[in-house]
Amino acid sequence: MLDEQAKKTMLRKIPHGLYICGVRDGEEIINGFTVSWVMQSSFKPPLIVNCVKQDTGSHGIIKKTEVFALSFLDSGQKDMAAKFFKPQSRVGNKFADVEFYLGEVTGCPIISDSLGYVECQVRGTVEEGDHTVFVAEVVGSGIHREGDQLLLESTGWQYGG
Repeated sequence: MLDEQAKKTMLRKIPHGLYICGVRDGEEIINGFTVSWVMQSSFKPPLIVNCVKQDTGSHGIIKKTEVFALSFLDSGQKDMAAKFFKPQSRVGNKFADVEFYLGEVTGCPIISDSLGYVECQVRGTVEEGDHTVFVAEVVGSGIHREGDQLLLESTGWQYGG
């Protein structure tokens, strides 16, 4: 028998970093959203998995374009993570007051004040449950500065379970 409270408690103990996933569809549509279900999955080729909620506009953009960029947030950027958690339909242009540039490989937005980034090309998907698992190859990367990564557990927020 599945103990719902135990399941929730234990799944929330899985550590997660916080990232801003930048997406772009043509010249007009640029968005970013906070993600935490990310991990490395292969050395050769360098693969990561990024789990994205299916009922979002950015999910549709990734499915269409098959590219995204992840900006790694530092431990002092909780406010930025909170800003990008909000749906674009409610808050409008989330990049309006955030300095960013477009990645050389994917053309996706990368936050200038992040620790660094990876640009990714989707190689496969798993569509089970309410999130899609995008398996993506790291095709570009860079380091902006040193620092400690922002972790979900350090924010007091809960996403999972």
